[in-house]
Amino acid sequence: MRERKVIGLLEEKGLEGFLFSSQANVLYLSGFRSSNACVLATKGGFYLFTDARYYERAKGTLREGWQAVLVKSSMHRAIKQTIKKLGIKRVGYEEDRVSCAFRKSLRSRDIQWVGFGNFLGRLRAIKSPDEIKIMKEGVLKADQIYRELLEFVKPGMTELDLRGFIVRRAFEMGAMGESFPAIVAFAEGSAVPHWETSQRRIEQKGPLLIDMGILYKNYCTDFTRTIYLGKADDEFKRVYQVVKDAHLFALEKVKVGTPVGEIDRTAREYIKKKGFGKYFTHSTGHGVGIEIHEHPRLYYKGKGSDDPIEEGMVFTIEPGIYLPGKFGVRLENMVAVVKGVGEVLSEVSLDLIEL
Repeated sequence: MRERKVIGLLEEKGLEGFLFSSQANVLYLSGFRSSNACVLATKGGFYLFTDARYYERAKGTLREGWQAVLVKSSMHRAIKQTIKKLGIKRVGYEEDRVSCAFRKSLRSRDIQWVGFGNFLGRLRAIKSPDEIKIMKEGVLKADQIYRELLEFVKPGMTELDLRGFIVRRAFEMGAMGESFPAIVAFAEGSAVPHWETSQRRIEQKGPLLIDMGILYKNYCTDFTRTIYLGKADDEFKRVYQVVKDAHLFALEKVKVGTPVGEIDRTAREYIKKKGFGKYFTHSTGHGVGIEIHEHPRLYYKGKGSDDPIEEGMVFTIEPGIYLPGKFGVRLENMVAVVKGVGEVLSEVSLDLIEL
């Protein structure tokens, strides 16, 4: 149970309690989605604080060992009153998720607040079989939307027309919406890794990058393909093949015990070997779960690069090459670590599609 693991973290850090204020961690722990809720985790029980708009629903959904606390005036007052009632002193909080005003409101002579960043990062990185099953279902729905998009796209449409199609079909297929604003980038727009989908019109010929994801049963998906409208030229085909090969070489490195940074290093060194090193401008991937960017970050250097791959991790592999003023190519799949190796969740081929 997640509760037991959190209690273990409290003991490890020498804490009597921990206050979670981020929506993602509140949802992860309680299963309850709210725009105004906090969770206080203690060794003796878990408390969900929320206001009258959500209180009755919260009472009906919380598991055994949880208690809903009605916030009548201010959140910080209800939290401090409960902590005082419980008689606990040393309490952690999410220093990377709170505003200065919120932190100031928690001040108390009776409570020792201890800040932590990404307190649940490693716990959330390891998905249960049930979580992976849900994410696989979401990925397959996103696959279907992408396949339909290939039939839908026509010259003269705008990038935003395509994003609108993705959003509509996501809701129709039972998703809660997008997991992030879809990137639809035509022609030289594809050379901007995080292009903002615009009113630019799709022409008869040129590259089209689609980076999309849906939010399904509270879990995110993430997927990118780069296609070509018309017949691709030799330069595009060459770059596409380098990115595809880099992706597959990186996938081969997904084994329990291998440092996560090796996935990035493998893709990066291959792209550099092919002469495009300076055009790969981001990390090779990131964890995915309740949030679109979670632990681990797949990068060859820096904090966490030596962390070992573990059973149950789910992350993206998404190398790319971006030639300014020309085009970019990115190929992205979500990968789950199952039985010691990487299992690709998408069923869409990495082969080049020319429409």
